[in-house]
Amino acid sequence: MKALIAALLFSFQPNSVIGTWVNIDDETGVEKSEIVLYIEDGKLYGRIERLLLPEDQGKVCVNCKGREKDQPIEGLVIVKGLVQDGDIWTDGDIMDPANGKSYDCTISLADANTLNVRGFLGFSFLGRTQIWKRKS
Repeated sequence: MKALIAALLFSFQPNSVIGTWVNIDDETGVEKSEIVLYIEDGKLYGRIERLLLPEDQGKVCVNCKGREKDQPIEGLVIVKGLVQDGDIWTDGDIMDPANGKSYDCTISLADANTLNVRGFLGFSFLGRTQIWKRKS
């Protein structure tokens, strides 16, 4: 019950990463999916709630490994186990369903409605950043 109350409190804080976000392709600028970020056991996770492009509807994760292989992309947990360090969430990973690969990840608020989501291998400067917008 305490976890539910904490989740509800986080969801109403404008300076929280908790909530529904629209990810924007960093190469094309196209809105691709809605991702719900939530806290579980003190760590941050993110699940793809909805794919926005008609051509992506019904897709499964063919390049994923393990339990996620051939699972529907909608409902897939792609952000896993980030811990809060001040204003940044770090020390977890993010999976790209397009290629099935996982990357180290940091997430930080640029402002109340904008997230910087950085995926990288080993060193943060060797990665890429996506902008996610809070769903209104």
